[in-house]
Amino acid sequence: MEALIKDKLPDLDPCILDYVTGMLADETSVQEFTTSEDLYETIGPFLLNGCPDVKEGKVLKLCDALFNLLHIPTSKTDEHTVLNAPITISDMHITNADMLSANIWKASKGDNMTTVDRKALEKAEAKSREKAEKKAIKEANKEAAPKAIINNSGTVQQAVNKRDANLTAKSDIHINNFDLMYGEKKLLTDASLTINYGHRYGLVGRNGLGKSTLMNAIAKRELAVPAAVSMLHVAQEVEGTDTLAIASVLECHTVLCELRARERQAQEVLSKDENNEEAAKELNDVFAKLAEIEADQAESQAATILSGLGFTKRMQGMATKEFSGGWRMRLALARALFTKPDLLLLDEPTNMLDIKAIIWLEQYLQSWPTTLMVISHDFSFLDAVINMVFHLHSEKIDTYKGDFQTFLKSKEEKLKNQQSEYDAQMAERAHIQAFIDRFRVNANRAALVQSKIKMLERMPVLRAVVAEKDVVFKFPVVEGGMAPPILRLEEVTFHYSADCPMFKKIDLSADMDSRICLVGENGAGKSTLLKLLVQQVQPVDGYCFHHRHLRIGYFSQHFVDQLTMDDSPVSFMASKFPGNDAEACRRMLGRFGISGEIAMRPISTLSGGQKSRVAFAVLCAKEPNFIVLDEPTNHLDMETIEALGNAIKSYKGGVVMVSHDERLISQVCTMLWWCRDHKVTVLEGGITEYRRLMEQELRG
Repeated sequence: MEALIKDKLPDLDPCILDYVTGMLADETSVQEFTTSEDLYETIGPFLLNGCPDVKEGKVLKLCDALFNLLHIPTSKTDEHTVLNAPITISDMHITNADMLSANIWKASKGDNMTTVDRKALEKAEAKSREKAEKKAIKEANKEAAPKAIINNSGTVQQAVNKRDANLTAKSDIHINNFDLMYGEKKLLTDASLTINYGHRYGLVGRNGLGKSTLMNAIAKRELAVPAAVSMLHVAQEVEGTDTLAIASVLECHTVLCELRARERQAQEVLSKDENNEEAAKELNDVFAKLAEIEADQAESQAATILSGLGFTKRMQGMATKEFSGGWRMRLALARALFTKPDLLLLDEPTNMLDIKAIIWLEQYLQSWPTTLMVISHDFSFLDAVINMVFHLHSEKIDTYKGDFQTFLKSKEEKLKNQQSEYDAQMAERAHIQAFIDRFRVNANRAALVQSKIKMLERMPVLRAVVAEKDVVFKFPVVEGGMAPPILRLEEVTFHYSADCPMFKKIDLSADMDSRICLVGENGAGKSTLLKLLVQQVQPVDGYCFHHRHLRIGYFSQHFVDQLTMDDSPVSFMASKFPGNDAEACRRMLGRFGISGEIAMRPISTLSGGQKSRVAFAVLCAKEPNFIVLDEPTNHLDMETIEALGNAIKSYKGGVVMVSHDERLISQVCTMLWWCRDHKVTVLEGGITEYRRLMEQELRG
């Protein structure tokens, strides 16, 4: 027994090994096991806890092998007397007891009758009842009936394991056998997750598959997460109050705030009575605990985080109500990073950040001390941060080890192998079926045909690889013929207030073949420059020139917010373009992947990426010959971002955009405009050079 356990579980704790082998050596205990499942219920938890990396299936197989080695006797069924010939009851004439004893209804003395010991029987029945009761209690404690939780973001159904209540903050989180729905749409079926402490997970998959819904369910503990595990979900901006930004970050450290409150109380008591020993003892205790959590470094740590996310010293001293929604989201992120929960959940953390802040966040999260789960469609950010991947597809979750590029290679190899196995099995099935069809009516081959039929039935059911639909963006066809310059700014100066200049005497131009990206820190004026180009704001001084045939399509950061949430995409398009019928609206939406039932659902039920596609369809329905994009990748998944890049490359008009997605910039842009110090300069060397400069600034 001991040798078998050591062979299968070489890393098992020696103390647990001694305990389990001692239990198996006890004949009284062994008699309690009637099946290998009984054995697993008794020793399985010890084996799982004593060897953390072992899978449950491996322990189940080990219990089967141990049960077979135990040679536990099973009860035999009573043997029956076999009659030599049929008996007609009516022909029998029983006249006395001797004849009665010889008939079929009563065994004769030579029939080896078994005498029942009534006391032993009662004892065995009592023991059996006791065992059944214990098993029922154990099953009730182990697994309750699946619970269904319904909320505004989705429906969760999961079988809850009560053993999770005993787990600690640093335990791995096992979320097994759960279903996830959004309305009537099933997102996940019988899915399972294992979140290992200390790892950094990327939650990836196409838009609409349930990534954010799953993260919300984990954050709200609708899925069984141990109570000891502290979590923070960065999904909502900080409320605007009079609290200063730096204080807003510090106050989320509840232990620090509690200790400082105790410190103030103790000092108040001592100010009135210097000889109060109890207050002096309390103050010493507080000082010791403050030193333990390095409270003297708290403000500098909070300031470092805020600075990394783009808050200047002046901004750190501003009240939270003075910030816009985007900056309050950064505050929420800063609070989460400062608190360091056991499980940090980030949903699209880079959406509100400039490239410099993203680089800082990448570097900060690479040494994150606890567990991290992040949803992001930024290829470079994911590749720099994560070391594990949860891939959502086909109503299930697959887990991969390694960074994002490793995941892409592993997924491709896995799908290739899956398709090869499926094709091989289909060929084998066809070969066996052909044999069955050929010899089905041949009596000489009947046994062989039956064996082939059983062979088919025993084959595992393999599924063909279902290829995900390619995402296609189609910008309108543009007629040429416009001579440059198409768009030009000459000696332009702009400010919102005279004491806060934005640009001073800038000269810029763009043509029909331009592929320009604006970069710079948040607040440097990138979005304002786009508004100057599209003439949404007018320069204080200087001149903005547009070609008379220029038709600009402008995608703003808040374009999605202008959609009517109660309308369907088709009805919204019809309201924007009254001359088009439903079929024409469907065609316009279909150019951006909004088709089928999605086109008829309320816009409020669509994912962020699907809403962005509707906004793109509205923009392109006007058939612009020059496109200006302000952060177009927010909420788009990677496949859609790639489709957007391909659409821009094949578009015959000019493009100017603001984006923090390095992969898209390197894919399509041939020129970078760097907004800095009230000027706009052309940056030679592209996005690679800009990233190098930002990393140099962060190091300095």
